[in-house]
Amino acid sequence: MRTAQIIEEKMVQILREADQHPVATVAKKYRISDQTIDLWRKRFGQLEPVELRRLGALDTENGWLKKLVAERDPELEVMKDVTAKTW
Repeated sequence: MRTAQIIEEKMVQILREADQHPVATVAKKYRISDQTIDLWRKRFGQLEPVELRRLGALDTENGWLKKLVAERDPELEVMKDVTAKTW
């Protein structure tokens, strides 16, 4: 199974299975390498699938908030410049 075809939730499920069974057996079952499981373990640690969904939602919300701030910054700078000028 190619890594590009595996979604993150599935990766975490495979990791939890690798915690209970030998890594080599789990890797062979899903046709991935032992090193791939090690990389996933570094990336996801002890996350559960539910926590991963929440993390994805937080990333989406964070991106939305960054976009809001990026749109407001120029407006705030213009307002500061206008109010700083003496008439």
